[in-house]
Amino acid sequence: MRLGVLDVGSNTIHLQVMDAHLGARPEPATSFKVELRLTQYLDASGSITPQGIELLHQAVGDCVTHANENHTDEILAFATSAIRDARNGAQIIEDINHRHQIDLQILTGDEEARMTFLAVRRWLGWSAGKLLVIDIGGGSLEIASGVDENPEATVSLPLGAARLTRDFLSGDPYNSKGVKFLEEFVSSKLEDELPLTLRSHDANHFVATSKTFRTLARLSGHMFNENPKYLESTNLKAMISKLADMTNKSRAELPGVSNSRSQQIVAGAIVARATMMALDLDRVEICPWALREGVVLRRLDWLNN
Repeated sequence: MRLGVLDVGSNTIHLQVMDAHLGARPEPATSFKVELRLTQYLDASGSITPQGIELLHQAVGDCVTHANENHTDEILAFATSAIRDARNGAQIIEDINHRHQIDLQILTGDEEARMTFLAVRRWLGWSAGKLLVIDIGGGSLEIASGVDENPEATVSLPLGAARLTRDFLSGDPYNSKGVKFLEEFVSSKLEDELPLTLRSHDANHFVATSKTFRTLARLSGHMFNENPKYLESTNLKAMISKLADMTNKSRAELPGVSNSRSQQIVAGAIVARATMMALDLDRVEICPWALREGVVLRRLDWLNN
């Protein structure tokens, strides 16, 4: 069957059309993406502004049109932290579903972590042993660990790259005091809120996923001639300093860094390094599958029951 996975995230509204059936690897058929940083359209009360809501409707409408043009059998639509945390998020979801005739659901942070974990487990297989999976999004950080397809422990923290960039970083290049303060904030947040079950994990395979980690691994390969399939904590330390000293334009000229990603890759690197340090990880493996693939796999499992 052909499934359209509509991801309403903090940075982009992304439709991925996949051909999938039970027992087979989901194969991407086409995709449609609209860059829309919803965190930039929050008012003082934490609500998404009317302008942001209208742009969101336009993006969702374009995605639904693309899905219909490509003959999808079903659209699996979900929203993550930007909508989840907005004061008017529930009303926005109701309006979107009515106007575009879809069933957009808000995922909890725990659900994000669990579906991403499922995708990583299916990609790596059972031989990978006990997994520890890290995912940095635009609005939140998810961590999960376990030996089965459902993780034993999960956490979701408001440490997304777009959120932190908006709240802490200013200037071009960024103010060094802001960078230092952000590093201290992230480390403190992890120290206070990372559960002991994850901090004292006994995993033997450490995995990172998401666009942020893939971009950082590619940059590490470019800067240090490392294998971009992996990301080293020591390289992240040097990368943070280099990236923070660059302008947005200079960062956007680096391999794999888009104009929109160039502004938040510094915050992403800070979260990645702090998380690896908190979990005592020297290196993580980059997995190409993440939340969208997990949503498809979960749907196929449900259809088989």
